[in-house]
Amino acid sequence: MEALTPQGRGHVAMFAFSALVAGSFSLGSMIANEIAPAALTAMRFAIAAGIIGVAALLTTGLSSGSAQAPWRYFVLGGLFATYFVLMFYGLKTAPSVSAAAVFTLTPIMSAFAGWFLLRQITTPRMAFALTVGAFGALWVIFRADWKSFQAFEIGIGELIYFCGCAAHAVYTPMVRKLNRGEPAVVFTFGTLMAGCLLLVIYGWRDIVSTNWLTLPVMVWSGLLYLSVFATAASFVLVQFAAMRLPSAKVMAYTYLVPSWVILWEVALGNGTPPGLIILGVLLTVVALLLLLKDEAPSPTSKQSVLD
Repeated sequence: MEALTPQGRGHVAMFAFSALVAGSFSLGSMIANEIAPAALTAMRFAIAAGIIGVAALLTTGLSSGSAQAPWRYFVLGGLFATYFVLMFYGLKTAPSVSAAAVFTLTPIMSAFAGWFLLRQITTPRMAFALTVGAFGALWVIFRADWKSFQAFEIGIGELIYFCGCAAHAVYTPMVRKLNRGEPAVVFTFGTLMAGCLLLVIYGWRDIVSTNWLTLPVMVWSGLLYLSVFATAASFVLVQFAAMRLPSAKVMAYTYLVPSWVILWEVALGNGTPPGLIILGVLLTVVALLLLLKDEAPSPTSKQSVLD
């Protein structure tokens, strides 16, 4: 890692992020109908905040300066909490394939949000890479089946999830805009705590009506994975990468998620996909290789952050 540039570390972080988040689709679908979305998200935020809080205390510490302008954490926590809650509400009526197709719009939305909030420019090469990645991701999502793509319909579930993806897209540039030099682990702790508080207020009825002690072991296992890996770890990875890469490049790694999901499904014994899907996987890899190359060396360190 020490031999990598700051941008290179950001790419490694997002590669790990894509693998961890993919697991949440496979495991999350197994428990989605066992617990209310608001209660599930509030609990995963609470567990993740506890883990990140301990990690912060053991590493950088929690200085009083990090608590300045606490409204920043509520903005970020609100955006990510919105994404997770709307994702589960959307999946109540939207097929997983349709939802995954909507998810591929996130990098493009993030590019627009990055320009609006930070004036980050998406170059022609980046735009081409995002297009290739989107096509490859859709090829994987629809399992190389043109009939499945033609059958795609926009319903209320897809629209709900689209709103959640928009919140996810705005979150990435907002991390850089609102961060005041706090370490990623500290900034993540503040975001999770704020998001958890907002979720407790919003989903109080669902939380108190859930019989937590009688939840099946499978639900608690899935919840722990979602909390530790798909929330705590992914929060840190995204915030780490967002301080080193443009928003469009950060969110471009969502194109890898469908390919990771296939590996998760195979590992869980749900069968192997058709061989033609490999073409889609290769296209997402090509897109990421295009994004790995910097546009041009920046004359100052400040400018290189926005490269």
